[in-house]
Amino acid sequence: MEEFSEAYWDNRFKNQDIGWDLGVVSPPLKAYIDQLKNKNLNILIPGAGNAYEAEYLFHNGFQNVFVIDLSITAIQNFQDKVPDFPSKHLIHGDFFKLKGNYDLILEQAFFCALDPILRLAYVEQMTDLLSEKGKLVGLLFNQALYTEHPPFGGHKRDYLNTFKPLFHIDVMEDCYNSIEKRKGKELFIVLRKKSKVQFP
Repeated sequence: MEEFSEAYWDNRFKNQDIGWDLGVVSPPLKAYIDQLKNKNLNILIPGAGNAYEAEYLFHNGFQNVFVIDLSITAIQNFQDKVPDFPSKHLIHGDFFKLKGNYDLILEQAFFCALDPILRLAYVEQMTDLLSEKGKLVGLLFNQALYTEHPPFGGHKRDYLNTFKPLFHIDVMEDCYNSIEKRKGKELFIVLRKKSKVQFP
């Protein structure tokens, strides 16, 4: 579908048609980042867009931060804004084709941009990319939203069914520190990758 093509998303950034963009690091993710002690974590932000979280991490001493986005315009904008950020950590490409090993993946308005039929593939790809006991942390919309185009919403009960087979649900609760316009509409998640069963 056109809505999920590289050209579609790149045009959104070219035209500044980015209504989901907060303009700042998301307060719940900022609070989570602020309590991280290990600055050597390998961190991925998929569908990063303007990547305020990546900028915040980088300026706070995290050196192994990677972003991936389908939009080359978004990647170039970020490079212009944060010229010291390692260019090899800026990935223009498809999340579902990415290879790597990350300790932490931050979810911020990426899950809701995907066609819902890709949600199981999203979960599987996350587990492939995460290190043993790696975590997926971020925000999910806890409301219906749109059905024909992004952002696509959902509800906690659906997310539990989607994630539980491959993740321990450490936290999936109403977000207490959302920005004003999203209060009561977001879930904060901390999901820990389950160990794969080892057969003798």
